[in-house]
Amino acid sequence: GFGGEDIFYYITLYNEPYSQPAEPENLNVEGLLKGMYLFKKSEASGPKAQILVSGVTMPEGLRAQELLADEWGVAADVWSVTSWGELRREGIEREQQALRDPGTDAPLPYVTQALSDAAGPFVAASDWMRAVADQIRQWVPGSYTTLGTDGFGFSDTRPAARRYFNVDAESIVVAVLSALAGEGTLDRSKAVEAATKYRIDDVRAAAVSYTDTGSA
Repeated sequence: GFGGEDIFYYITLYNEPYSQPAEPENLNVEGLLKGMYLFKKSEASGPKAQILVSGVTMPEGLRAQELLADEWGVAADVWSVTSWGELRREGIEREQQALRDPGTDAPLPYVTQALSDAAGPFVAASDWMRAVADQIRQWVPGSYTTLGTDGFGFSDTRPAARRYFNVDAESIVVAVLSALAGEGTLDRSKAVEAATKYRIDDVRAAAVSYTDTGSA
């Protein structure tokens, strides 16, 4: 490594066209390096929720934010998770620190610090298996729903695949509405209405996007 440090660099490649979002204003570089930062705060009014997304699921999270604001009156902030694993490692370090020095208050894990002022339930979505986002569950300060691509043997258009695994925007919307209903903020009928409207159990109802150039 450089300067006596052992450093690993990794690059993730995707087999589909993907326009990287522009760097947000006032980018939280520290949060980006630690594994998570607030990417886009909702400008809507209404019940609050938090969406955590990573990788190619970022556009789905941003589209879910729009649908929630425009069609359901929900203000959902979108967080970019740059490394679920890094967040977990830091959380484990904090727990180990507390164990070894029980007489001193160890700093809160970064996940808890970052989300401490975030209102409403938390919904995480990615193209990974649920277990990846579940790595930080114990430090998320509130109800936490994870969506992922658990399973195998499905090959179709990318929108259909994401609908099949329920990691697309419409599925994120239903998960957020369900979580809000679970907290008593919204009536459960809203989640039922959304699930029916978007037909999230039907891969044929998934929207075809211009990026869809092959099988998932």
